[in-house]
Amino acid sequence: MVPASAATLLDQAGYDVIWDDAIAEMKDYDVWLRDLEKHSPDIVMIETKTPVVKSHWKIIGDVKRVLPDVRTILVGDHVTALPAESMERSEVDHVLCGGDFDFLLLDLVEYLDGKRKHLEPGIWSRNDTGIQNTGPFQLRHKLDSLPFVNRDLTKWRLYAYKNGNFKRTPGTYTMVGRDCWYRKKGGCFFCSWPTLYPAYRVRSPQSLVEELEALVAKYQVREVFDDTGTFPVGEWLRKFCNLVIDRKLNEKIHFSCNMRFGALSLDDYRLMKRAGFRMLLFGLESASQLTLDRLNKGIAIDDTTNGCKWAREAGLEPHITIMVGYPWETREDALTSLRFARMLMEKGWALTLQSTIVIPYPGTRLYDEALEKEWFRIDPKEYERFDMSEPVLNVADMTPQELVEICDSMYKIFLSPKYVLKQLGRMNSFRDVAFTARGFMKVLGHLKDFAKK
Repeated sequence: MVPASAATLLDQAGYDVIWDDAIAEMKDYDVWLRDLEKHSPDIVMIETKTPVVKSHWKIIGDVKRVLPDVRTILVGDHVTALPAESMERSEVDHVLCGGDFDFLLLDLVEYLDGKRKHLEPGIWSRNDTGIQNTGPFQLRHKLDSLPFVNRDLTKWRLYAYKNGNFKRTPGTYTMVGRDCWYRKKGGCFFCSWPTLYPAYRVRSPQSLVEELEALVAKYQVREVFDDTGTFPVGEWLRKFCNLVIDRKLNEKIHFSCNMRFGALSLDDYRLMKRAGFRMLLFGLESASQLTLDRLNKGIAIDDTTNGCKWAREAGLEPHITIMVGYPWETREDALTSLRFARMLMEKGWALTLQSTIVIPYPGTRLYDEALEKEWFRIDPKEYERFDMSEPVLNVADMTPQELVEICDSMYKIFLSPKYVLKQLGRMNSFRDVAFTARGFMKVLGHLKDFAKK
């Protein structure tokens, strides 16, 4: 959503903008590079992540060879944590730090165009005298000043249909906040979002409702997932829900979002259901209270059980995410999480889950502790191995293969007779059947991937 916002800001400022998602458009690399050479842009911005940052360094070199005068820019949490690294190890011209790189990109472009005399904090640049930067980034931008994303420019239909977050299509995304309001002691220990957003900001409820109305009127959108790290709660949430109900948007779209356990009451869940909410994505992470405390989750195990039960009682669809491979956990701890997830799923309190292997991304406190305590089982600079396909940390009494097998077992819950019967019992439309079938095929894909590993 932030790259889409960046493209929209540049477009509104009068610049020619190309939204270039070669992966979504299924372009071969050589075809993509030839197309880029044909368009011959002045600037290419790439959002990067740890597992692909080395690939992007190479891609920047290839781009420079076909377009020697192009300026290249990297953004994202990895380069925010380690900006000098990309400047030194690649030919990139600029690194924009922080999560407000949409604002920073416009600032940089207007500076290069002679329309600004000074650059904002958070921008690294390469020039004839070497590498320079404008200091630590600042989150001083007002989100309500942003225009709604230009969906046509950013080719929203590429993401509107083949997407597991949408039961009804076409679907699309919004992002009303940046990024998670839980900031006690710096937020969750493993999360890379505080690297980009050390402070939480949110647009007004009215702004999001107006965006939803525009999406329904112009594009006939039927489902929306808001990708804020954690959706706002309290009075903000209640005001948003009541506005949606008053304007009868709940009769036209379903709405889903990321949420934290322990933040909502049963009455809150019921109001959200009335307002058209469907799925809530919760980070469970572990069924070990010791682990939850070490991760600074700020919740108790009972919060997770009650949150799922109350959401289901209100008619919502909880999705839980779990991680395995914490360096301090034993095999029994991981199996406890597996059993807890199975209980939630088989009782019908959670409807879907996602299981991943713990990865300590640069910029997180988990990464810093892993370096300090020498938890890495690989070279921590082997970023290409941070793709969740294998453990990168040593774990107390488990081999890497055993960890992968436990992660695999989480997905096998979808095949358990109790879970299948629960799912069959709640289907009441062809849409439910089709959505479940798509999910089942994805589960088989996950299991096939684990079998290969």
